[in-house]
Amino acid sequence: MDKKQIIEKYRLTETDTGSAQVQIALLTERINHLTEHLKTNHKDNSSRRGLLQLVGQRKGLLEYLEKKDINAYRELKKSLQIR
Repeated sequence: MDKKQIIEKYRLTETDTGSAQVQIALLTERINHLTEHLKTNHKDNSSRRGLLQLVGQRKGLLEYLEKKDINAYRELKKSLQIR
């Protein structure tokens, strides 16, 4: 899925590009991409560090969303298949 499709799927309003849901969905896509990259390039430590940073960033946004709107949090985790 490309960035534009992800934004269209998870946005809240017509002009929404930066809500927590959109940001989490975009980060999840990048995390999945980097995970696949690291399966074939297991010595690429700079990408591993970047992956860990993205995971931390997503975790912070998920915690924010959980405090702000628990139902949206649960829906998003289910939709993105995040543990």
